[in-house]
Amino acid sequence: MPFPISYFLIGIILFRVIIMHKVIHIVYKLLIIFAAGISLTRSVIPVNEPDELVRLFTRGIEFDYANWTIDALNIKNSQGSLDLPRYMNDEKQKEIVLQNLMITAEIENTERSIEQIYAEPGNKNADKAVQPLKKYLSQLVDFQTKSGPLAEAVLEQQVGAILSEINLTLGGQPVPPPLFHTTSLPKALILSPRNIIRQDQNISLTADQSIDEIIQLENSLEKDLDVSALVVSIGGVGVYPTMVLSSTDLVWLTEVIAHEWIHNYLTLRPLGLNYETSPELRTINETVASIAGKEIGRAVLEKYYPQHLPPAPADQFIPQTADVQPELVDSAPPPFDFRKEMRITRVTADRLLEEGKIEEAEAYMEERRQFLWENGYQIRKLNQAYFAFHGAYADEAGGAAGDDPVGDAVRRLRSQSTSLTDFVNKASWISSYQQLEKIIHNRD
Repeated sequence: MPFPISYFLIGIILFRVIIMHKVIHIVYKLLIIFAAGISLTRSVIPVNEPDELVRLFTRGIEFDYANWTIDALNIKNSQGSLDLPRYMNDEKQKEIVLQNLMITAEIENTERSIEQIYAEPGNKNADKAVQPLKKYLSQLVDFQTKSGPLAEAVLEQQVGAILSEINLTLGGQPVPPPLFHTTSLPKALILSPRNIIRQDQNISLTADQSIDEIIQLENSLEKDLDVSALVVSIGGVGVYPTMVLSSTDLVWLTEVIAHEWIHNYLTLRPLGLNYETSPELRTINETVASIAGKEIGRAVLEKYYPQHLPPAPADQFIPQTADVQPELVDSAPPPFDFRKEMRITRVTADRLLEEGKIEEAEAYMEERRQFLWENGYQIRKLNQAYFAFHGAYADEAGGAAGDDPVGDAVRRLRSQSTSLTDFVNKASWISSYQQLEKIIHNRD
């Protein structure tokens, strides 16, 4: 998910360039103040902005990007001054990253153990029972706080190496450098009109909102402003350094690091600068980042962590050989296809809304939510805001995007491009959906 502050990003790139050239410490401090000032200035909403009414509900719980960025930059500056990954061979770098993933997994397991003790019915000694686990958890978190930035630096260097190999660079270097920091991420409040699926607001909230507080906020907004509201969890944010959710899944992690870097790369070009201009450009941006993120992430795994590569996609059919009994194949129920069912839901909801049947569309989406829940997909709330957010990620056909032609056009652009770099660079200069259509149809 990009963070639409282009001047802020430019300021941070200048910061990185200066730090890389080891200019005096006072300049670093001034740039930190400069970056924070821009972020704070852009976070002040004039009273005549359309979303000011929404912020009457959210202002006290909005995420503080300025302070987070200052902290992250301090961590990156401390780690960058050592530049340790450059003095390690590939095996040592790999060991550091995998050890960090193991620590993350141990933290998650310990947190679950503590939760289970508190949840155990009739356990009157829970506070005493969890004390050893809390002490162990504190030690794990302390160790990861100290060692995590080095693992991040290794992954940054590895992603940067792939970007250099595919020539997605400026003057031989990725710009901006692929800096990221793993952290607890803010939640995103998504608002859509009720009569059409369209993302009108995306407001970052603090991560510590309870489910009761989230539901109360959604209900208040929907009642008072007559909108569709949904608070969603996200995997990354394209500030700089980018924010990436802590995870034990290396496949997912490398993909998200690359995805968020692509957002920052695009922010310096028309597609990124126009992210908020229209729903079509938002979908193009997110779909380009999703496609590129997956390809770059896979390239990192192939080069540095081949044993972690996911298996090739399974065939979509059962071969008719002498060992297969056709009558058994025909009688077996087909597997549940989530993307297919979600596409059906989106297309039907779009049709009902186009016909002005808002209440019918909302009732239908709730029925489908229950159907998906019964088939193992536990979606808390399925509404216009859900599709407005998830439908923008259209790197695969169908799903929450429904029959939106924008995602298909981006995928066609990728198939027509000679390389991933060619695809990203072509897409980066797109400033309208009509321009994208002209490119894929080779029209002047």
